[in-house]
Formats: sequence, C-alpha cells, structure tokens
Amino acid sequence: MLAEDASPGSVTVSRLGSVRGLKVGAGLLAALLLLTFTITAGVSLGSAPIPVATVWSIVVSKIAPGSIEAFWSAGRESIVWDVRLPRVILAGLVGAGLALTGAVLQSVTRNPLADPHLLGVSSGGALGAIIALLHTGLILGLATVPLFAFVGALAATMLVAFVSRALGSSADRLVLAGVAVAFVLTSIGNLMIFLGDPRATHTVIFWMLGGLGLAQWSQLLYPGLVLFASLGWLSIRAREINALAMGDETAMTLGVPVRRFRLTLFVVTALLTGVMVAFSGAIGFIGLMVPHFVRLLAGSDNVRVIPLSAFFGALALILADLVARVIMAPEDMPIGVVTGLVGGIAFVAILKRRA
Repeated sequence: MLAEDASPGSVTVSRLGSVRGLKVGAGLLAALLLLTFTITAGVSLGSAPIPVATVWSIVVSKIAPGSIEAFWSAGRESIVWDVRLPRVILAGLVGAGLALTGAVLQSVTRNPLADPHLLGVSSGGALGAIIALLHTGLILGLATVPLFAFVGALAATMLVAFVSRALGSSADRLVLAGVAVAFVLTSIGNLMIFLGDPRATHTVIFWMLGGLGLAQWSQLLYPGLVLFASLGWLSIRAREINALAMGDETAMTLGVPVRRFRLTLFVVTALLTGVMVAFSGAIGFIGLMVPHFVRLLAGSDNVRVIPLSAFFGALALILADLVARVIMAPEDMPIGVVTGLVGGIAFVAILKRRA
C-alpha cells in the first residue's frame, strides 16, 4: 500500500537523495584513499627509502603492540615512527590550517590575493615565536611559543586592518598594507635574532624559512586541537561567510552582525596562523594557492571551499615537504623555499588572470 501511495515526485526526490548520498560517499572514500596514499608516500620516501609494507607494519605494530612480529631493524622503526610519521602529520595539520586561513581571509576581505603570508599575519606570528624562543624562554611551558605566536599574529592582523583603513578600503591597498607590515615585522624579527643568543640563531633562521624537522608526537596535540576546532566552527558559519563575501550591506540585510563577525573571524584566523607558525615556521603561499585551486574545482560556496581547502592544503604541504626532503638528500631543504618558488609562480599567474 505504501508503495502504491507514493507519488512520482517523492520517488524522484528519494532517488536524487540516494544519488547525492552515493556521490558524497564516493567523494569521501576517494579523499580518504588520496590522503592515505600521500601520507604513505611521505613516510616511505626520503634519503633512506623504506618499503610501504614495512611502513604500515611498523605503524600497526605501534598501534596494536604484538600484532605483527618485527622483521625490520630498530633504525627503520625509529625513522618511520619517531621521525617521518609525526613530521608528515604536522605537515598535514599546518597545510590544512594555512589553506583554511587563506580561504577565509580571501572571502572576508573580498580579495583573491589575501594570504596569511602576504598580509603579514605569518610575520607577526614568527616575531612572537622568536621573542619566546630567544628572549623570554618557555615561561608558560610548552604553550609559550604558540601563545606568543598567536598574540603576534593577532597584532599583525589588527595593524594591517588599521593601516589599510588609513590608506583606503580598496582590496589592492589591503594587500599593499599587508606587505608593508610584513616587511616591518620581519625586520623587527631579524633584529630580535641579532640581539639573541648566537648559539640558537641557526635553529631560529632555519625555522623562519619553514621547517618540519623538529616535529614530535608530544607537540601535535596543539595544532591538531586548534585546527579541528577552527575547521568545525568555520564550517558551521560558512553561509555567514558567504554573506560577508557578498558585501557588508548584503550581510547586514541577512542578519549578520558584520563588525563583530569579521573581528571574530580575524581572531580565529590569527589563532590558526599563530599556532601553525609556532610549530612549522613561516611557510608562504599555501594559503594563497590552495583556495584558488579549490574554487576552480568546486565553485565559490564556502560550504564546500572551507573543508576542501583544509584537505588540499594538507596534501599540498605533505608533498612539498617530501620534495624538500628528497631534492637535496641527505640535506633537509627548508620547506619555505619550495612553497616560495611554486607560490611565486602561482602569484604571477593570479595577477595575470586578474589583469
């Protein structure tokens, strides 16, 4: 009886819902497989390549002790579990955080060139971290560097907003204000390095160029918590971000408290950038390139752009770190060099497209 009473329209809607659910499920499965493949490549390849079967055997044996009889050396186990896997996971977290920040900033400022690196946010986070590393010490424990980096990133964001408002409200002037602030904060950071302990200078300079070689399991909790909390909150507020991207008047008409919401978004993006910079150093152009690629792939709706930017940002930085480790093996090239080279070319392409 139920089947007889069902109208053709309801059947059609049901079928469309089933097809859409299948597409979403297939997309999630494909994304999971792609992420697994990328992580596996990041752990397996390097100056000392390790077979994929050995990599996953080591990982499974660590997660479930005694499940697999060890057929690998202690050296390989240390490379996989203590060095490469935490590094790859940190690369994924940082890449996701920076790309997520870029996607939100581009929507909030309505400027396709907005990026935490170009707008000086990364420089502010780097300055805060340098002060913590070289001058104050870990006065607040392990949270000192992320906290100082967050304060520096937030201060840089507010400074860029102030300078941009003083110069005019155009999108181009926002980027110019960000570049100017980035130069000033970078100069102050260099001064802090010059005045700091010379014995720590080499480590800090490598860290300023971007590096993931100091990744440790105990430190992954901080960027992980901040990333997933921010991603969840931004995904929930994606439609309001869409409204803000259409203009302040449109957003107010739709009931969005523009000033308060924009300030909240600046705080969230500064927190994301500051924490990521604290653990990876200043890595540029991930936040610029990835959201543009995502919008070409999935359109401009932030309901899709926000999670996809995080996903592809993770993939991009894992692959960039792999290139940085392999291209000059056994030397470890700063990852910021790789992203800077690729990002500079992408930046020119974006400018050409806008012309």
